[in-house]
Amino acid sequence: MPKMKTSKTAAKRFKTTGTGRVRRQQAMRGHLFEKKPSTRTRRLAADADVHPSDLSKIKRLLGEH
Repeated sequence: MPKMKTSKTAAKRFKTTGTGRVRRQQAMRGHLFEKKPSTRTRRLAADADVHPSDLSKIKRLLGEH
């Protein structure tokens, strides 16, 4: 049986913590900051957890299945 390859696109977008949680960046943080409040951009700077319904798919793409 060949080894399972990691999806490089998923590896750039998701990180696994030491305890096994999968984290992701939040949207709306790329550009057009002049029209967004600073409080909103600071809030969006924090990483978020991947939704539980997507977790099994993301872990399979990361090779952690």
